[in-house]
Amino acid sequence: MKDLWQNKKWGPMLLAEQFKPFNSKNHIFEIKYDGNRALVFASQDKVIIQNRHKQDISYLYPELQNIKKLVKGKVIFDGEIVSFVNNLPNFSKLQERSHLKNKDKINLMAQDNPIIFVCFDILYENGNLVDKTLMERKKILNKYKDNDFFIKTKYIEEKGIDLFKKIKKIGLEGIIAKDKNSTYNINERLDSWIKIKNWQKESFVIGGYIEKENSNVISLLLGEYKNDLLYFVGKVSMGKKHKLYDKLKKVKKLKNSPFIDYEDNCIYVETKYECIIDYMERTKQNHLRQPIYKGEK
Repeated sequence: MKDLWQNKKWGPMLLAEQFKPFNSKNHIFEIKYDGNRALVFASQDKVIIQNRHKQDISYLYPELQNIKKLVKGKVIFDGEIVSFVNNLPNFSKLQERSHLKNKDKINLMAQDNPIIFVCFDILYENGNLVDKTLMERKKILNKYKDNDFFIKTKYIEEKGIDLFKKIKKIGLEGIIAKDKNSTYNINERLDSWIKIKNWQKESFVIGGYIEKENSNVISLLLGEYKNDLLYFVGKVSMGKKHKLYDKLKKVKKLKNSPFIDYEDNCIYVETKYECIIDYMERTKQNHLRQPIYKGEK
């Protein structure tokens, strides 16, 4: 394999997903932090940060240049860029950082709202480590000490169900199960790493939909009533094969939006139907993050 340090376009190992936590003597279990996945290429001279889409985002997080103080040669870390509020990951705060362009604002936010690189793997240390087992790589990673800008994930063995119950109470994003003997598979999504997310489930009113020509999918417009007013909470994709699509085509159409806070070029309908949605959390605007259509209520 080519020298990873010289080929910064390599992407991270990806995660499979399942919906139920499990116990296993062959796995370790880690908290899934709600942040942005990144590879960090660190040397004593510089730090290059690459997101999961293989873009250089080093300019966004100048505080992570401090990572070069940790290394003695060339190293590649894998982990998550996380913003913490009251000791809990806060994705909205992180988004404020992620969209900045102005250098002065970036430097100001780096001081006022510093992020942390939560590291869970090491791919390279003056040579490729990707063919070593996970636990061998963890042992190598363990010698790098935690500080204000770099922390290592902790893990437990075997008891994935207990860990999931704990993170659910706190309201964290989920857990990750990793095969102890897994090697690091660049750019691949395998069952050796599995994410189990802490999905929220609620029912929402359907106030309309967006239909694109020659598409088998529509976008449902979702809302919830507060004081008899319908507030928009987001959109979710649904295949036309569902019976709900035929029902929506027959229901009475509205000239104006039923939402108090949303209007666009859509097909608005009488709020006769509700659907069940899985989602991760709500944004500051009270919109659903990562909504998934689960069925008609």
